[in-house]
Amino acid sequence: MDISDFDADNSVSCRLASTIPDLCKTEDCCLGIDEAGRGPVLGPMVYGICFCPVSKKEALKALKVADSKTLSEAERENLFQNLDEAKGFIGWALHILSPNTISTSMLQRTKCNLNTLSHDAAIGLVQFALDSGVQLTEVFVDTVGPAEKYEEKLSKQFPGISVTVRPKADSLFPIVSAASICAKVARDHAVKKWTFLEDLAEVDSDYGSGYPNDPKTKAWLLKYLDPLFGYPQFVRFSWSTAKALIDSKGVTVHWDDDEEDGEKAAQRQSNRSMLSYFSAAGGSNNQTQTHRFFTERRLKSVDTL
Repeated sequence: MDISDFDADNSVSCRLASTIPDLCKTEDCCLGIDEAGRGPVLGPMVYGICFCPVSKKEALKALKVADSKTLSEAERENLFQNLDEAKGFIGWALHILSPNTISTSMLQRTKCNLNTLSHDAAIGLVQFALDSGVQLTEVFVDTVGPAEKYEEKLSKQFPGISVTVRPKADSLFPIVSAASICAKVARDHAVKKWTFLEDLAEVDSDYGSGYPNDPKTKAWLLKYLDPLFGYPQFVRFSWSTAKALIDSKGVTVHWDDDEEDGEKAAQRQSNRSMLSYFSAAGGSNNQTQTHRFFTERRLKSVDTL
């Protein structure tokens, strides 16, 4: 599958993968994991894996892979092309987490932070490789959070596989460098080809690096902030930068149950059950206090339907 096959519906996450080399199904293999786009307020975060037989480590090194952050965009593109063309012994897979997935996960009632999302993406990709028949014996990971705890977590998840988690693993292990290149190239493609599903006029693509402290990014966020509906799904609205702009520039929304202060509401709730709002008889004297929500809308209890 080509990396340009990124789904046009950017509101959902997706997985892309190369064909699995036959050699990886018969020989012991190593696998590297890295991500791209963890910090930006714009665009997806991409997790990538790259794998090859242990016997082919030198052949991988000969491709001159390096940490993607030290390479130009053109160099990354060329190296990814080389990796993709070495399909006789190298395979890759990607998990593209949309901004919408990241934001809703971080803001839902049972919150899922970015580290948990990252760990889940990495575990899912390793499991994908195993399910595809890759004979994994070694896994190398660029750490997210404390390296020792992450290494212990992955070792328990995948018993029998040697797991090495290190800071800056993308500059220490060529297989992680390869994964770094795959992830970074995929994110660059996703951002450049982003399809805005919202009804927007021509969108300015000059949004800078996408990082919150970039003046161009801040200007872009201000330009495309709708005071009522917030941001297009290109923006991670769970980021503090986006939330602060929404709070300062957005429309204030009043909810019907916000009219009382906490002490008064607590006292009233302790005297009357919530069900009494729907009751025709709220107490022993047969007099009920109807909530403002119902009186404003002229809603009444009925005895028969």
